[in-house]
Amino acid sequence: MSLGDEPGYGDAPRGQDGGYGGSGQTRTRLPDRPGDVYGGARRGRSSSRSLVTVVGVVVLLIAAIAFANRGGDDSSSGNGDSDKAKTSPTAASGTRPVESKAAGIPSGFAQSEQGAQSAAANYAVALGSTGMFKAASRHDIVNSIYTSAAAGQLQGPMDQAYSADFLSKLGLDADGNPPKGSTFVSRTIPVGTKVQQYGGTGAKVSVWYMGLIGMSGQTSTDPVSSTWKTWTFELQWDNGDWKIVTDSQKDGPAPVPGDDKAATSDEISKAIEEYGGFTYAR
Repeated sequence: MSLGDEPGYGDAPRGQDGGYGGSGQTRTRLPDRPGDVYGGARRGRSSSRSLVTVVGVVVLLIAAIAFANRGGDDSSSGNGDSDKAKTSPTAASGTRPVESKAAGIPSGFAQSEQGAQSAAANYAVALGSTGMFKAASRHDIVNSIYTSAAAGQLQGPMDQAYSADFLSKLGLDADGNPPKGSTFVSRTIPVGTKVQQYGGTGAKVSVWYMGLIGMSGQTSTDPVSSTWKTWTFELQWDNGDWKIVTDSQKDGPAPVPGDDKAATSDEISKAIEEYGGFTYAR
């Protein structure tokens, strides 16, 4: 594990902008100052199937829409994972973590299985962040980590999906900001990665993660809660880096909940402000 300072997107603390933010079978780099570096999560508490889809691309709103609508059980079914796929060893690869960034998101991953896993983990973090709820940062995120063709197909439908009405259901204003004195939380915390397929210029990688989403504040009626999901990415080696072609999600596997006492709203807000995220590297 190598340590380092990783500024970038973070959860929106108490009305401020935010954006991008674990590890099971990954090597992490730890920021050396407080602040929300990364954010993001997907919530499966209850949901609806009113999702927007684009040709060849599963839209990234599964948990957020679930959080807003509170309907029935919802998840995007990904491509069938091979029962024979082997998990990666838990030992770190020793590959030097990336140093460059695009739109605050780690970039310049190695053209290898390890590099594809690192890219998938970091992309899950970016796509699950509070930055996705603001138009400008959402456009930057999507343009940075998808192929140009996939990004072009996603932007319009996603702008429609993240409508003012939808954001209001999450307690946000039309610009994606939380009420004064509240903190909107959306974080993805990768637990591990698995290579489903790898071919040099293409890879299929699954990321098992825990997500956090909700509003922390004295007047909030939607407290922050957790969910467990698996996010599968079809990646393509494009212009010197891994880019997403398509992606999908499914529920679980979720462990049995523990007996931990739920934190107060103030405790959650303080934790989000003080604890930053990671850059993930296999």
